[in-house]
Amino acid sequence: MQICAARLIRSLPHPSHSPTISTTTTLEHIASTRTGVAKVVLKKGKTQLFRDGSPMVYSGAVDRIIGRPPPRTGDAVLVADGTEKPIGWGMYNSVSMFCVRLMQLEEEAARDPLFALNMEKLLERRIDEAIELRRSLGLPSAFTNAYRLVNSEGDRLSGLIVDVFGDSAVVASSAAWVEKYKPEIESFIGRIAGINHIKWRPSIDILKEEGIDLPELKESLTSPSLERVKVLENGISYAISLEGQKTGFYADQRENRQFISSISENQNVLDVCCYSGGFALNAAHAGAKDVIGIDTSLPALELAKENVHLNNLDPGRISFLRRDATEFMKGALLENKSWDLVILDPQN
Repeated sequence: MQICAARLIRSLPHPSHSPTISTTTTLEHIASTRTGVAKVVLKKGKTQLFRDGSPMVYSGAVDRIIGRPPPRTGDAVLVADGTEKPIGWGMYNSVSMFCVRLMQLEEEAARDPLFALNMEKLLERRIDEAIELRRSLGLPSAFTNAYRLVNSEGDRLSGLIVDVFGDSAVVASSAAWVEKYKPEIESFIGRIAGINHIKWRPSIDILKEEGIDLPELKESLTSPSLERVKVLENGISYAISLEGQKTGFYADQRENRQFISSISENQNVLDVCCYSGGFALNAAHAGAKDVIGIDTSLPALELAKENVHLNNLDPGRISFLRRDATEFMKGALLENKSWDLVILDPQN
C-alpha cells in the first residue's frame, strides 16, 4: 500500500513546479458555452486538405457526427480531426454533397474569438473586408461602377456572390446557409453607401441539391426591384437586365474584357456566346476592323445591340447574330472563314 501511495503522489503535478496545461481549444471552449453544437469528425488523412484552405467539406471526408440531437441544415458545427480535436467551424447541410462549408479555422478563432461560431458577426466582418479590398483596387471609380463585391470562396463566404451595378446590388445565393441569413445579408449590403436597391437571385437548381424548398424560392424571384440598369465598366457603357443570366452581367470577367481591348486593334474578331456583347464591345471600342457576336438568346442580343448605340460605335463594324454556336462554327469551317481573334465563353 505504501508503494501504491508513493506512485500516486509522484504522478500528481506539484503546484509550484508543474502547472496544469489546458488542452482545450478555443473552439471547444466556446462550443461548451452553447447548447447543441455538434462535431463533424473527419476521416483519417482528410484533415490537411481543409487546414490548407479548402472550404468545402464533402460528405465522403466525414467519418462520423457527434451530437444529440443531430445538427440541422444551417447550423454552425465544429469540424474535427480523427482525434476529435477541432480544426475549424462551418455551416452544416444534412443533404448536400458538401456536408460543411468551413468558415473559420481554429487558429483564426484563437486570434479573434469574437467571430467564432457566430455567423452573423462573421458575415458582417467578411463583407466589410470585401468592401475595403475593392476600395483598395479602386472600385468603384469614375470609369467602373459594375464589379463583384463578394466572390464566394474568394472572399471566404462560400455560396454567396454579390455584384454591384451602380446603385443596385444583386445577390446570387447558392447555399442553404445563405438563404437562412438572407435578412442579415440584405441588411449589411443595404448599409453600403450608394446602394439603393437589392435584388435577390437564388440559384434554384443548385439550392434544390441543398435541400431548399423551391416554391418559396420562386416567390422570392417576384419581389419588386429594378429590372434594368445602366453601368460603366472600364469606360464602356452597358445596359444590364437584372433578370438575365446569373446576376445579369458577368462582373468577374472585367479584367478579361479589358485584356481583349488591348489586343483587338485592327483585328477581325468573333465573340461566340456573346451574351450582351461584353467582349465584342471592348474589341470594337479598341479599334477592331470587324466584330461579330453570336448567341442564341434574343433578349441578350437585344441588349448587345442597345449597348452598341450606348457607346456610339459604328454599327457597320460590329454586328450581332442569333445563331447556335456549334452550327455557326461548322458553317464557318465549310466556308473557310477565319478570324484573327476568337472569344469562346459559354455559359456554364
